Amino acid sequence: MRPFLVRLLFATALAAVAAVPIAAQIVPVRTVPVASGDQFLLLPGQRLGMGGVELAVTDSLADPWSLPGRAVLVGGSAFLASPTMYGISRDGGAGRTLPLAAVFRGRAWAGGLAVALQQVDNGRSDQNIFIDPGWWIGPPPDRLRDLSNRNLYARAFLGRRLGRGPWSAGVAASVAGLDAMDGVDLLYAGATDIRQSGSLADVRVGLHRQGPRDRVDLTLVHNRVSMQHDVRYLEWVAVPEIDQPRLVSRLEVNEDQSRTWGGRVAWDRTLDAPGWRLGAAATVNRKTHPKIPNYEIQNIPRDPGETWAWDFGMGLSRASGPTLFAVDVVFQPIWSNTWQEADTAEVGAAGRPVPAGGRTIENDFFFTNVLLRAGFEYNAGAATAQVGLEARSYDYDLRQQDNLAGTVRDARESWMEWSPTVGAAYRFDDVELRYAGRVTTGTGQPGVALEPGAVARLEAAADFILAPSGPLTLQDARVVTHQISVRIPIR
Repeated sequence: MRPFLVRLLFATALAAVAAVPIAAQIVPVRTVPVASGDQFLLLPGQRLGMGGVELAVTDSLADPWSLPGRAVLVGGSAFLASPTMYGISRDGGAGRTLPLAAVFRGRAWAGGLAVALQQVDNGRSDQNIFIDPGWWIGPPPDRLRDLSNRNLYARAFLGRRLGRGPWSAGVAASVAGLDAMDGVDLLYAGATDIRQSGSLADVRVGLHRQGPRDRVDLTLVHNRVSMQHDVRYLEWVAVPEIDQPRLVSRLEVNEDQSRTWGGRVAWDRTLDAPGWRLGAAATVNRKTHPKIPNYEIQNIPRDPGETWAWDFGMGLSRASGPTLFAVDVVFQPIWSNTWQEADTAEVGAAGRPVPAGGRTIENDFFFTNVLLRAGFEYNAGAATAQVGLEARSYDYDLRQQDNLAGTVRDARESWMEWSPTVGAAYRFDDVELRYAGRVTTGTGQPGVALEPGAVARLEAAADFILAPSGPLTLQDARVVTHQISVRIPIR
């Protein structure tokens, strides 16, 4: 039977160029808890320190970038800068980003433009390769290109009120040129060199209705990911002429492509009870995956796939004097199907023919993910303090059918990620300073259990990599993120 498929689809990381609220339109699909960092946390938000709550609160800093229908709600013309830094424990990598942005607001129009330069440092895992008892080959000396990579981002939005009524419309677009995405290196066990290159593109249009008590948002999004991974391995090859093996280098080129169409409707209402507000949202994504990399953890080459992902959430908030409290509850059912296609006609164990282009392996995933967010804010004149928590539960069932071997395999995996957050802001006469920080636990460097008492880790030597055939294991890692933002109003 073919090995157990473990799929990672980096929808979260691939979705956007703005801050956390961008994920509202792109539903993440993950099957391994890889510590991928906060690479795409770029622009500031007012609710980052509150656990990222969003369904029953507004965010005049972040909303216009991801919900273009709310563009006219931008909090006045201003220049923005938000240096962001994150680090992953166990030498898992780090990143530093400098985004610069400008937003403007007129009577009927509003818009913004942002650019960002980012440095992503590669993780340093144990890449020694076991050759023979008593023999080890260490990693080559660090080269400049191995230590860090550069990413470039650009994003813009433009919106307008529609007449004198309550409706407004907007459009937002983003592009990115990437030399690295965090977490990818953890999925190529034993590789001696990994080169990434590619681009992201995201376009969305939105409508917003601002009523006396009710607010409604409609958003459509199209997202495209096109990456290439050039992965080099060292392998032993037998040489009969000299009766000795020889260590040779092998280059493997993997493509990572996904296309997402999505829609989201959101509603919130100010309740009769003083200070209370109720919100709800529903999102649907259809993702196609023309090319999926041949990660070592799965060992099934370049199989395509498709996904239907849903997101249903409700939120509640209460503002009373200087305090604000908010909670979100989100449920995400996801159906995903991937498969391997035969290069040539084959005959299965039971004599069943599989034509060229037919499916030799079919993998059906069903996810029941749950997200909980809670945050508290206290305003004391010019100063604001925030604290929050986001908990994410991932759970999926997999049914794998091998049409050549005539076998079926069922598996289930689940894990939880926790992100406590803090935030603070201080408003001077001509500038606003803001800080947001969070620590994410529950992710790390995944592997698979081979048999009772034996575990294969992803940084193990290429010579001893076995196809995953058991439940996932995890080497815990923490992701620590700091963001400092400066907002200078244009008066």
